[in-house]
Amino acid sequence: MNTEETTLDRIRTRPRFKMFTHLTKEEYAENLKKYFAEHKDEFAGNINKEVATIWVETTYDSYWKPRLALRTEIEDEHTVIRGVFGPSSAVWTFFMFLYFSFSILWMTFFTMYYVEKQIKSAEYPWALSASFVMLFLILLTYIAARFGQHKGKEEMLKLRRFAEESTLQFEKKMN
Repeated sequence: MNTEETTLDRIRTRPRFKMFTHLTKEEYAENLKKYFAEHKDEFAGNINKEVATIWVETTYDSYWKPRLALRTEIEDEHTVIRGVFGPSSAVWTFFMFLYFSFSILWMTFFTMYYVEKQIKSAEYPWALSASFVMLFLILLTYIAARFGQHKGKEEMLKLRRFAEESTLQFEKKMN
């Protein structure tokens, strides 16, 4: 097994990695199910041939309860396992909605300010201030996401270990 990860993958809002294996997609899915069954007291999730979503079983449920999505693909006659860490889809959608809304509002307010300056008008004196507020809210959203990642770091490490061990354990048996 070979693992690939770049610096950019570590600083993303949803960190990711890529593993290469000689197992077929079907073998990997079956082996993942076996490993999952052996560790069902520690992990929960859903597994099928194409995608697996795994999370750590805990007594609490915070907004950044990390989940690991493992997607299997065939690339150059090898099976590639792409892992993406992230919160639940509801939390991810909410954060993307915030980024989108604040970005659109920032562009709107900054355009209002720019047009006002071009036509030498004074109808929207608050537009520049509002655009800075939107930039601050975008930054605040990013900081909240990074705080959530920091808070879920231990669980992310367990999930990464799950991905590596579930692949290595069965690759060793095949060799």
